[in-house]
Amino acid sequence: MASLDRVFIIGNLTRDPEVRYLPSGVAVCDMALAVNETFKNKDGEQVEQTCYVDVVVWARQAETCGEYLRKGSPVMLDGRLQLDKWQ
Repeated sequence: MASLDRVFIIGNLTRDPEVRYLPSGVAVCDMALAVNETFKNKDGEQVEQTCYVDVVVWARQAETCGEYLRKGSPVMLDGRLQLDKWQ
């Protein structure tokens, strides 16, 4: 069976992008995205949930993100999902 690792996320940046460079000269940009969802629960009350997503962008796109994006900027991402585990 084939598999597909593709995500589309729309949200707002929670902080300014941080661009750094690897010793090889490749740019890496770390960003954090907040995705808000509003719905009514079974009691009819309005509920808002926020999901926070850490994002890593590489190469020329990383430099562009650092140049044009700021905290609060609306962003649409198209990429792949990678799960990090912490202890």
